[in-house]
Amino acid sequence: MSLLASLPAVDSYRTTGSGARPSVFAVSELATASFAAVGRELARLVTAMNLTSTAPEVAVDHRLASLWYGLSFKPDGWEMPSLWDAIAGDYLASDGWIRLHTNLPRHRAAALKVLSAQADRNAVAQAVKTWAINDLEAMIVAEGGVAAAMRSRAEWQDHPQGRAVTRDPLVGWQNPRRITLRDRPEATAARPLAGLRVLDLTRILAGPVSTRTLAGFGADVLRVDPPGWDEPGVIPDISLGKRCTYLDLKSPTGLERLQDLLAQADVFVHGYRPGALDALGLTKAKRDELAPNRVEVTLDAYGWQGPWSTRRGFDSLVQMSAGIAHAGMQWASSDKPTPLPVQALDHATGYLMAAAVLSALAEAASGNSIMHAHLSLARTAELLAILGKISTGADIKKASPADYSQVIESSGWGDGHRLKPALTVGDAEMRWTLPASKLGTSKAVWPSLST
Repeated sequence: MSLLASLPAVDSYRTTGSGARPSVFAVSELATASFAAVGRELARLVTAMNLTSTAPEVAVDHRLASLWYGLSFKPDGWEMPSLWDAIAGDYLASDGWIRLHTNLPRHRAAALKVLSAQADRNAVAQAVKTWAINDLEAMIVAEGGVAAAMRSRAEWQDHPQGRAVTRDPLVGWQNPRRITLRDRPEATAARPLAGLRVLDLTRILAGPVSTRTLAGFGADVLRVDPPGWDEPGVIPDISLGKRCTYLDLKSPTGLERLQDLLAQADVFVHGYRPGALDALGLTKAKRDELAPNRVEVTLDAYGWQGPWSTRRGFDSLVQMSAGIAHAGMQWASSDKPTPLPVQALDHATGYLMAAAVLSALAEAASGNSIMHAHLSLARTAELLAILGKISTGADIKKASPADYSQVIESSGWGDGHRLKPALTVGDAEMRWTLPASKLGTSKAVWPSLST
């Protein structure tokens, strides 16, 4: 069995371009390698499906891969919404730094309740100063919020959750079984995922990056969110190529519709914490009953074992917890947390999730057993921490006009230009037939079944 377990060897794919994201960590190397992982697994799938007579070459543009780790869309004549709530950010407490993540209203409310502070940044800063970072972190989490104290790498490696994460594989494969793939006669060497139905129940960044990647090679991606949900700072970037619908999964009608969609899906990608799907009635047994031939890939923030395995988290918080922001602070000779120049844990995990989907499909197409894939931001952080820096050339800080496609993309917010694709696999180049759209703008049906 050859299910994805690690990054591909550097000599197994062709690279062009040079430069590096400025960081103490190998961010650009990780970007190129994660794209190459997608390419390697897609090449295996193309070969297993007999779509080409020879194994296709995998080629990655190193500069473009680095740029895709940031925003891929440049608006023409309008501005992208801010990524961050006014309260979100790093604060100095009595014994160190802590990061508050308040983009979601319930997380904002939890932090303000614990701090007994008004929704004003200065008031929050004054309140945080009276707390010890570990106490404040624990209290906000207990209240249903999200926060992360800044730890050094040594502190994280000695932490119970840090030790647990090091025991996790990069991709955890579980529950082996044989599946029968649905015939997709529309699939070609140029569009190998054409007709593949991907049900996307992910939020914010890592999961949506994975499904955006699959859409880039032809997959039909249907994203499901609760009514009224929005992520204004990222949706124009990551809804590319997808149909987006609203369903209330707490209602019998919404849950029934989701089950119908799952029964017709080939791939199920979600970011629910352990036990959350069970609470909706979608236990593993139920998912097996509804969609016995599905490929399933999921992620969480802090890993799948250890005391924080059910803790909510985001890229910026894991960077604080796992010692990345502390190492960046030392490297930059700064007096405050210095995160990565981009949300590299999200992006890398997203591309590895896409590669895991392709890996499982390739195994199934070869007649082998597959398993469910589990990934986490914290485990990806450990990969980044040990990856060596080898890139040379100028710093890669922002895209130039030459990095963008000349084709106008008419998104749901306005026109703009998308970065050129960073990955080709033989005749297959990433391209998207649907522009980025607002959430909730499509029907909860698969396009091939809607007529």
